[in-house]
Amino acid sequence: MTLDRSVMMFAGAMVLLSVVLTVWVSPYFVWFTVVIGANLIQSSITGFCPAASVFRMMGIQKGCAFE
Repeated sequence: MTLDRSVMMFAGAMVLLSVVLTVWVSPYFVWFTVVIGANLIQSSITGFCPAASVFRMMGIQKGCAFE
């Protein structure tokens, strides 16, 4: 699995987790979704993604989006 796919899978899992937490735990977890969305927008503009940095340190091979 490449870095690109790992980041997309992680972001999708975090969005789904935040929806589950919002529905079953507390409506305040909607802010978790907002933070994830803001990070996705920030990383698309700047090219810096914290998750990509962590996955890169874990040894996941680079894809074409996060070089």
